[in-house]
Amino acid sequence: MNHFPKLLSSQIGFDVAQTMLEGFDRHYRIFRDAAIHAKTLFEVGDWHGLQKLARDRIASYDDRVQECVHQLEDEYDAENIDGEVWQQIKLHYIGLLTTHRQPECAETFFNSVSCKILHRSYFNNDFIFVRPAISTEYIENDEPAAKPTYRAYYPGTDGLAATLERVVTNFQLDPPFEDLTRDVACVVQSIREAFGVFDEAPNFQIHVLSSLFYRNKAAYIVGRIINGDALLPFAVPLRHVKPGVLALDTVLLKREQLLVIFSFSHSYFLVDMEVPSAYVEFLRTVMPAKPKAEIYTSVGLQKQGKNLFYRDLLHHLKHSSDRFIVAPGIKGLVMLVFTLPSFPYVFKLIKDNFPPPKETTRAQIQQKYLLVKRHDRLGRMADTLEYSSVALPLARLDETLLRELEKEVPSLIEYDGDNLVIRHMYIERRMIPLNLFLQNGNDDDIEHGIKEYGNAVKELIQANIFPGDMLYKNFGVTRHGRVVFYDYDEIEYLTDCNVRAVPAPRNEEEEMSDEPWYAVGPHDIFPETYGTFLLGDPRVRRSFMRHHADFFEPELWQRYKDFLLKGELPDFFPYDQSVRFCVRYPERFAEATDAEANEPNVRVA
Repeated sequence: MNHFPKLLSSQIGFDVAQTMLEGFDRHYRIFRDAAIHAKTLFEVGDWHGLQKLARDRIASYDDRVQECVHQLEDEYDAENIDGEVWQQIKLHYIGLLTTHRQPECAETFFNSVSCKILHRSYFNNDFIFVRPAISTEYIENDEPAAKPTYRAYYPGTDGLAATLERVVTNFQLDPPFEDLTRDVACVVQSIREAFGVFDEAPNFQIHVLSSLFYRNKAAYIVGRIINGDALLPFAVPLRHVKPGVLALDTVLLKREQLLVIFSFSHSYFLVDMEVPSAYVEFLRTVMPAKPKAEIYTSVGLQKQGKNLFYRDLLHHLKHSSDRFIVAPGIKGLVMLVFTLPSFPYVFKLIKDNFPPPKETTRAQIQQKYLLVKRHDRLGRMADTLEYSSVALPLARLDETLLRELEKEVPSLIEYDGDNLVIRHMYIERRMIPLNLFLQNGNDDDIEHGIKEYGNAVKELIQANIFPGDMLYKNFGVTRHGRVVFYDYDEIEYLTDCNVRAVPAPRNEEEEMSDEPWYAVGPHDIFPETYGTFLLGDPRVRRSFMRHHADFFEPELWQRYKDFLLKGELPDFFPYDQSVRFCVRYPERFAEATDAEANEPNVRVA
């Protein structure tokens, strides 16, 4: 009789663990179904459908977590389960994961559910997975009919061109290719131009991930060439050259090009993965410097990426001694930003109060960040990681930063022993603020920064994002030299804006006025006025007018808006158009297509 309560609590522990795993399995089925459906949408060219699918998939995780929380509360009164039973729940859950194919993601789901139920004092490894419990090494789907993580091809038998054709056709896409033999010949020529004619080693082979990576209006083949000790990464984007007809657009053979494609400023790929850890390990062989957290995020498992990032942060704090400080640069009116110099990220908190002229609320700002999370970011908007109840050691916080936190965000902070708990924050990759880049740069830096800035804004408005506050301080320069937008409190859809020309002054008094002499509605935008705050530096002005003189013409902005209102979506290329086969090898393309003739001029990364 004395053992009955323990037996009963053990059974409850097992049942709760099984319910949580069933909740995760439901989430992952939906996740994979979305990637599988992406193939159909890509084949038929349903670009709006692909955008909606990507948005819905992001929201799906939180929906599944909430479903599981409600089920545990209804069936097991989860909020009243004591700590000893919760430890048993975790142990039973570990036992259920021993043969699971996504154990690391299932552990993260367990954390997401548990943190909705447990008090923050339980956020340690006794009750949640602060450290992983199940190894992800060498997991593979052993079912006879299952496709492997990657396919291996041996060009020594059939030749490189024939092998590459088989790589493409093995994906069994329904639409025909315009000229696959021509495109493969371009791939072979590009490989030889990049690496020369190399001797084929006994182990010469090509490995290709078994699923395509879908995003925007492209599908990517991702793989690696192995020859002796050399490992050469590659990605091949597939695009519709006209409705229902495909072509290989280019081949990307530089690691830097893959890093841009998988960067934090792009939306998440839709890719079907039975064993996600195996995909991540493969991608790390072609991008070894990229953190696992960022790779998980880029393939759509952003919660797993967020979990790994937090572990990386805790690990870094244990092996460093510098202090968090207020981020350098011009302070914002809406966000308090701080950083840890030895850690390449910034931490952003929404201030409690906003001085004029800002007219917004915390809820509205959070909605803007959510909009960016779900929108196609095109490599031009930084992704954010959103956290609640983050405990930072007080000893690591600079005194000036502490006073700033107490002054600007008292509602978001709580002292808890030796820690400061921050109730809500966003974390982004740290970049060089564009205003500082231009201020401290030489003529070449200014030329590059302004060209990139104009390209970034034009790409954003083509994607229906009006940045709102377009001051240089709201943009950053990445380590790859790309300009990325990161201040979201004033963004709007371009289609919600009224593009207006500045009316001519009616008299000399209006002409000399420092204030607008015309009525300005809440959604009115006047591109002609942007030069006032963008062109103050003569060097900046010269570069701007050289590359983006049309930036200040209302007609440009209205043309993009009209294009969007028609339901059209332009093509975006996360690589320079000069590497596209149709540009690089024009002699192989006898007939130039006019597919883009009626679209706005799409600038590229």
